[in-house]
Amino acid sequence: MDNTNNEVYIDLRQLFTLLVRKSWLIAVISILCAAFVFLWTYFFITPQYEADIKVYVNNSSLSLGSASFSISSSEISAAQSLVDTYVVILNSRSTLDELVTRTGLDYTSEQLGKMIRAESVNDTEIFKVTVTSPDPEDSTKIANAIALVLPAKIADTVEGSSVRIVDFAQVPNHMASPSYTKNTVFGFIIGMLLSSVVIICLDLFNSSVRSEAYLTETYPDIPLLTVIPDTAPGKEYGYYKKHGYYKKSRYYAAYTKQDGGEAR
Repeated sequence: MDNTNNEVYIDLRQLFTLLVRKSWLIAVISILCAAFVFLWTYFFITPQYEADIKVYVNNSSLSLGSASFSISSSEISAAQSLVDTYVVILNSRSTLDELVTRTGLDYTSEQLGKMIRAESVNDTEIFKVTVTSPDPEDSTKIANAIALVLPAKIADTVEGSSVRIVDFAQVPNHMASPSYTKNTVFGFIIGMLLSSVVIICLDLFNSSVRSEAYLTETYPDIPLLTVIPDTAPGKEYGYYKKHGYYKKSRYYAAYTKQDGGEAR
């Protein structure tokens, strides 16, 4: 990072090198986050099961005696628009109260309304009613109760319309949510992003002098007078302690503790 003339320059190649060097730390944090999200999902999120029925909507009679009639596009559009009306009837208080009475389950009408979702299937005259519940048996029982209650409710409310059940609900074998795989992958990605951001921020806001190149690049107008040699072990011209000896480059004599510092 270069802040000459109050301007900040970020070397993307340097940041990429930093992330590669810290890749082991990013991997560890990502795995820990993924494990945390998986355990949280497994122990603290209640599994949900979905059961659905399919209903056919019709707003006109297709036959009269032995004569049959074709459906016009306007009639199909009218049938599709009735789906929204039927959804309102389905979520009405009277319908929900009747579902509570018919199923005999320990749900209020408000709770039952939050469990039911209805939508059109590919913009056709068929709409699907889905019931979500922590108990697969409850979701199936409620969905099939809707199949019995809804046609009569619609016939009493909308004149000239009819509803037929296409599919009844079956007990779901697999939970609809949560997805352990999806949540674990999401936790891994979040851990990777957060750890990368923290590492980059710590590096960008680190104002300590870390190399000669940092000084010359950051302050090009100020002359560099001297550099203190690196004292890390293994440096050829540095100072370090090894096997009881204090060594100073290959051009100087070695000093020992025993001789009191006298050169040999």
